[in-house]
Amino acid sequence: MGFTFEPATKDEAKARIALTGPTGSGKTYTALTIAAVLGQKVAVIDTERGSASKYADEFAFSRLNLQSFEPVTLCQALAAASSQGHDVVVVDSLTHFWSGTGGMLEQVDAAAKRGYGGNSFGGWKEARPQERQMIDALVSYPGHVIVTMRSKTDYVIEEDQRGRKVPRKVGLKPEQREGIEYEFDIVGDLDHENTLVVSKSRARNIAGRVVAKPDAEFAQEIAAWLGDGKPSPDALHFRDLLLDQYATLDDVAAAGTDIRKRGLFGAQVIDEHGDATQLGELARRRWMELSKPKSVEAAVTA
Repeated sequence: MGFTFEPATKDEAKARIALTGPTGSGKTYTALTIAAVLGQKVAVIDTERGSASKYADEFAFSRLNLQSFEPVTLCQALAAASSQGHDVVVVDSLTHFWSGTGGMLEQVDAAAKRGYGGNSFGGWKEARPQERQMIDALVSYPGHVIVTMRSKTDYVIEEDQRGRKVPRKVGLKPEQREGIEYEFDIVGDLDHENTLVVSKSRARNIAGRVVAKPDAEFAQEIAAWLGDGKPSPDALHFRDLLLDQYATLDDVAAAGTDIRKRGLFGAQVIDEHGDATQLGELARRRWMELSKPKSVEAAVTA
């Protein structure tokens, strides 16, 4: 198998931001502040019993309140958001799709009891693809994505300069799977004073920053970094190409190659039947349809 390397270029990117913090740290408000700068049409997938709506007098957004949090539900919600033209999606919070009703932990437990005699290793083997599909849908969304995650704060007891025993905060751990931070370009940890520490950033201009009460000016810095590149086709572009009635087999084959190259195979889109599906699966199906001999196709549809 041959591999061809080509010159790297920076494309105009979409935000992939995670905000972590304990209850009361301002995750939802900060997410909406950033979202309002990044896009014109904002959607909030609200798992917090409608808490985002408390800020509807300050921010314009559409909401979807969920009560159960299966990974496939988030995939379907993202497909709907993209089809309705939302250029920013806020998932508040992603933690529920881990530990909430129907979330990953429940999926693993159910799979373990169903087919593995309660063995969690078997449960993880069966449930993990659902999580991967959900993450792929998030990172390949054809717009900006901001997620919030609840975090656990760890403390150690140390002696201060006066010899007194005092607690020291040693780290924030989001309530999600280990390593979830790697999926995002920017990760910010918020504390009870709504101070944000940028713990991870591919945007060099904000890496390591400590920002008290992040505002629109901070969001503008993120927007400037995202816009510093050339425009590139997104999942909706390829969906429209695949569903074009005049698309040829060569068109679909070329689109499939480009979809894989751009890492958009797992993007969730709405197909011609109004159902949510992976973009890569849509490309495969369209290729199969156009590959079918005309005589066979006529016989099948007759």
